Amino acid sequence: MEDNLVPWPDDAKCAVAFTFDMDADSFLHLGRPKDSYRRIAVTSELRFGPLEGVPRILDLYRKYDFKQSFFIPAWCIEQYPQVIESILKDGHEIGHHGFIHEHPNELNKDEEKYWLQRGVEIIEKYTGQRPRGYRAPLYNFSENTLELLLNYGFIYDASLMGHEQPYLIKSQHGELIELPSHWTLDDWPPYVHISDINFEMQIMSPSTAIAGFQEEFDAAWEQGGLWIAVWHPFVTGRRARIRAVDRLIQYMIDKGGVWFASMEQIALHIRSVVDSGRFVPPVDNIPYYSEQIDFERYKN
Repeated sequence: MEDNLVPWPDDAKCAVAFTFDMDADSFLHLGRPKDSYRRIAVTSELRFGPLEGVPRILDLYRKYDFKQSFFIPAWCIEQYPQVIESILKDGHEIGHHGFIHEHPNELNKDEEKYWLQRGVEIIEKYTGQRPRGYRAPLYNFSENTLELLLNYGFIYDASLMGHEQPYLIKSQHGELIELPSHWTLDDWPPYVHISDINFEMQIMSPSTAIAGFQEEFDAAWEQGGLWIAVWHPFVTGRRARIRAVDRLIQYMIDKGGVWFASMEQIALHIRSVVDSGRFVPPVDNIPYYSEQIDFERYKN
């Protein structure tokens, strides 16, 4: 794998993208539909993301003149239009992240298509263009997702974890660039403790959590790879944590040879070097299985 490296722009050692999934309170209403309106404390915690976290994140990006990517459920775009306006004003990308954080692999094909289309329409309404990138809520990519993304003109996905470098996901309907995610660079495991959604992790200090993210960066840098953070404004947007992110960015800059880019910029670059033959990516055929595995047939 280390011999098949992406040639990054300006001979950079690695590419870095800080992505934020601005879920706000969407998944609370989805997961607790009967009484979400009564869960005032957790709603306030989740609303912290768009109302307090995003402004801090945007301030940090202005400090370093970064253009990055936000993945946002379409329902949240409609609920927090002023926040979306501020993100767009600063020139950041908005990617598709479902309608109300629904899980595609729990829907049939028609249902998944319906919510994907609604999200596309809302993003186009607010941004003036169709979304180029997609991240499935909770990474729950389905056996139909690739076909649907191709039909709607997406150029990349950011939901899967099959490789540590960019790769292609392919089916009979075509191929898509995959910019992989992973839980090691997600801020939920070190930070999130919400009993209302049955997610109760031991909360780490920012210095401990950021050390893990930094070690992942060092490995990506040494191997000429790709580092993508999957963070959330209500989580990493809190003051001590965003200070730790600031220190991490400065560490990356001081190390040198880092291309900071949005996900769309990275995807377009990958498409260019693949088409020119300068990079031969791994290819995963999706779905991996065509039907349910019948373990009964293995019994003697």
